[in-house]
Amino acid sequence: MTDYSDEEQRIISYLRESAARGEQYFRAKNIANAIGLSSKQVGVRLPHLAEKADEVDIEKWGRARSTTWKVTIS
Repeated sequence: MTDYSDEEQRIISYLRESAARGEQYFRAKNIANAIGLSSKQVGVRLPHLAEKADEVDIEKWGRARSTTWKVTIS
């Protein structure tokens, strides 16, 4: 099992629960608002979590004003 920091665990838990409800697309600022972190804290961690997370697949999906991430359950 991969070791996560507290912030990473909160992000992964939120993404896993949201993806289980059918949500697929996320922005760092929306994740941050939901779990009480700053959008910068979330945005810095998402690329790293995309590499190491086994529970969910995190894919950089699009970029307009901010990056959108597509998340699916592994």
